[in-house]
Amino acid sequence: MSDHAVLHVKGRVLAGPDDVRDELWVVGGRVTYDRPVGPAAETVTVEGWALPGLVDAHCHVGLDAHGPVDAATAEKQALTDREIGALLLRDAGSPSDTRWIDDREDLPKIIRAGRHIARTRRYIRNYAHEIEPDDLVAYVAREARRGDGWVKLVGDWIDREAGDLTACWPRDAVEAAIAEAHRLGARVTAHCFAEDSLRDLVEAGIDCVEHATGLTEDTIPLFAERGVAIVPTLVNIATFPGLAAGGEKKFPRWSAHMRRLHDRRYDTVRSAYDAGIPVFVGTDAGGSLPHGLVAAEVAELTRAGIPPLAALSATTWGARDWLGRPGLTEGAPADLVVYEADPRQDVRVLAAPRRVVLNGRVVA
Repeated sequence: MSDHAVLHVKGRVLAGPDDVRDELWVVGGRVTYDRPVGPAAETVTVEGWALPGLVDAHCHVGLDAHGPVDAATAEKQALTDREIGALLLRDAGSPSDTRWIDDREDLPKIIRAGRHIARTRRYIRNYAHEIEPDDLVAYVAREARRGDGWVKLVGDWIDREAGDLTACWPRDAVEAAIAEAHRLGARVTAHCFAEDSLRDLVEAGIDCVEHATGLTEDTIPLFAERGVAIVPTLVNIATFPGLAAGGEKKFPRWSAHMRRLHDRRYDTVRSAYDAGIPVFVGTDAGGSLPHGLVAAEVAELTRAGIPPLAALSATTWGARDWLGRPGLTEGAPADLVVYEADPRQDVRVLAAPRRVVLNGRVVA
């Protein structure tokens, strides 16, 4: 397909949950629903069911299990996401500088949250700024300026003295830090596995919580009332039993806690959805997990009881709206994925895209 070709997508274009078109065109890298007129141009036709490029709202480009990676590895991570149709990534914390990706029209678009901010010795080595509460506001301001409108806190982690997960930050520290992020125009999210940190973070004004396995009948109504989103990362929560087994001898309380959180994971997500909490798709890829898992995460949300159309929205229309990025609207950059069959009928279709179109070009 040449740079001057017109791409014609026909069949069913799922521009929104209630907006289904028969066709669209891509002209000059952008979406239009008006048939092109004027001098004849090469036209490439693709048939099938089209969705906006998928969103992975929690991944880490430029990071692996040991810390920052080189540019070649980060490129492979981004390409792996592209191949499955994940064309908009919210990088939920990375120590690597991946700004060079913004200059590559063949790689997914990234919304960065800067580097993780964690309590000293309370997170994975080489991942985060490890600081004490008195420095939290300053580091939040730093990462708010470094990121793309998001800041990432580590809200809880294993406390070796307690032998279990505990909250990392006192209430007054997170209140001041979140207020500073909002003053600078950034939203704040936090890694949270357990129960104890959630109320303070939400009442302090946090915008999103990652994982959120510690939600209970006491905190679910609070999240719903405040409109705080969650990104459950169920493909990551599936690793909890293995983590628990590895820590059994040294931290038995922590291991038992992790197993309980895992056992109730589907009930937690479904209860959150039923209460009206916004739920979005994220995989946590780039730490210990490989990239390219967005289709598997959508399937996990449906196993939790979220209806297929809502699970699709959590990685397409709804997720893009939440992140402030367009979908298949007139004049938007043509980032879309075409499938053999209707993903509304079976979300497993997402695992096998027929065509991936990024910035108006067929890339996969």
